[in-house]
Amino acid sequence: MALSNNIVGAINFVAMLLSIPIIAAGIWLSSQSDNSCLKLLQWPVISLGILVLLVALAGFIGAFWRIPWLLLFYLIAMLIVIFLLASLVIFIYVVTNNGGGHTAPNRAYLEYHLDDYSGWLRRRVESSYKWNRIKACLSSTTTCSVLNQTYRSAQDFFIAPLTPLESGCCKPPTKCGYTFVNPTYWISPIDLSADLDCLLWSNEQTVLCYSCSSCKAGLLANIKREWRRADLILVLTLVALIVVYVLGFLAFRNAKTDELFRKYQQGYTT
Repeated sequence: MALSNNIVGAINFVAMLLSIPIIAAGIWLSSQSDNSCLKLLQWPVISLGILVLLVALAGFIGAFWRIPWLLLFYLIAMLIVIFLLASLVIFIYVVTNNGGGHTAPNRAYLEYHLDDYSGWLRRRVESSYKWNRIKACLSSTTTCSVLNQTYRSAQDFFIAPLTPLESGCCKPPTKCGYTFVNPTYWISPIDLSADLDCLLWSNEQTVLCYSCSSCKAGLLANIKREWRRADLILVLTLVALIVVYVLGFLAFRNAKTDELFRKYQQGYTT
């Protein structure tokens, strides 16, 4: 029985280690400027990672100190945690399944349309109340200002691999026909009626295209890319956690079977 408990404890220790990539994924998301402004996924991921750690710790203590009710709690709670993690993985995949960049004439970078993204994500940025807070956060970063230091000529800028956030928030849409002066300063629009964003563009460095739909779309494109990376980590961790849980369940069951068998033998011999 002691050996079986040690095995269960070791398996639960591995489950504790599996909480690290989950927590790390949440911390990584919170370190990204766009996610820190939107604040949607990082705390649920971090909270779930901490929950995995606490449940696995309960199983670890229950195994080594031979506390049956704590092991039973671990088996039930970890099953619930695995279900929650699987639900989160599926949710991230579903809400990031739509959306992508569109090519623009004579440009290497892509441009983004808000309507391409899932309704759930759009609702996070469409209301004025929510967007004003996000916009203030984005405009306080150096996302756009660094472009002026990196790209000096129009030719260099037009072939630049801009991020979705840079493309959507730091310049006017290409179809507006603005003339390049520097990455965040454009003049002489050809067609202001081409898109509402053409009217919303401003050379004021704290305004730029932060009120544009293209900026909201660029933010969601960035979010999609980062959430997909985090989701890959969560998927791999979920698979490992399921394997560890099954091994722990089998070890626990074998330990209980051995205990019952010994009790039966003791009763038979007496």
